[in-house]
Amino acid sequence: MAASAKSDKQTDGGTLDKADLENFPVAPFFLPAAWRTDLMAVYGFARLVDDAGDGDLAEPARVAELLGVPAAFSATRSEQGGETAFRLALLDGLERDLDRAFEAALTPDATAPHHPLMRALVPLIDRHGLTAEPFRRLIEANRVDQTATRYPRYRDLLDYCTLSADPVGRLVLAIAGVSTPERIAYSDAICSALQVVEHLQDVAEDLGRGRIYLPTEDLDRFGVTEQDLAQPTAGPRVRELVAFEADRARTLLDHGAPLVGTVSGRLRLLLAGFTAGGYAALAAIEAAGYDVLAQQPKPDKRRLAAKAARLFAKGR
Repeated sequence: MAASAKSDKQTDGGTLDKADLENFPVAPFFLPAAWRTDLMAVYGFARLVDDAGDGDLAEPARVAELLGVPAAFSATRSEQGGETAFRLALLDGLERDLDRAFEAALTPDATAPHHPLMRALVPLIDRHGLTAEPFRRLIEANRVDQTATRYPRYRDLLDYCTLSADPVGRLVLAIAGVSTPERIAYSDAICSALQVVEHLQDVAEDLGRGRIYLPTEDLDRFGVTEQDLAQPTAGPRVRELVAFEADRARTLLDHGAPLVGTVSGRLRLLLAGFTAGGYAALAAIEAAGYDVLAQQPKPDKRRLAAKAARLFAKGR
């Protein structure tokens, strides 16, 4: 058992350790142990899929072998289009492993998932009766990332968020057993806002990956070129654009924040923390003068805690 646990830790490449780098607490200490385990299982899945789609896996070849991805994909990674084909093959392999997780949750003697972070989903699925749709959406978001590097309109970006962000909030509500249409709508607004904020923080990093999540129509509106985004510091037009998008994200957060007041207890505190993370990140962007190119603005933990406390008390 000890050897297996060590092997699992090596294979996940420290994926779960990245939770500390997020804008908001993933599974804070005040939650019951079972909730923390469940939330970390969801985070582990989402982070694994993102790392596969972004080329950030610590041991991509080992993960590919574990998932049964043909060696031919690894062999052609250095060729033109080979890296994209390899990432898509990894995502296909992860979806097959997701199928195994759901089969194992329904049938005890079914083949277990091959990846340890996928195996962690099995008790979660069984305990809460989860469906595969939100997990598949997260995988699909990373498939989109392999081919879509620009978003013409803000509406297109929000459509992407329905794949890349909203499923996480829906899973949190399902785990807590409090899903309702009203809460899902609030949650979607918060999650989309958090995704937009993250894109603002990561403009320089995303450009290095060949992606721009700032809508093309807004780039044109503010007269911002891709060359402007490649500069070491943001010029006036870039700062105006970032301020504009930050206001949009804040509006989304404001629309979703009433979710906090629809629940109570430790879940209320958790959702207040998620939402406060978005507001605190926006405050960090504003404090940087909307220059997201010179450095990645990070939320101040004291500001985050204070905002979470106010959201918890007011319920929005």
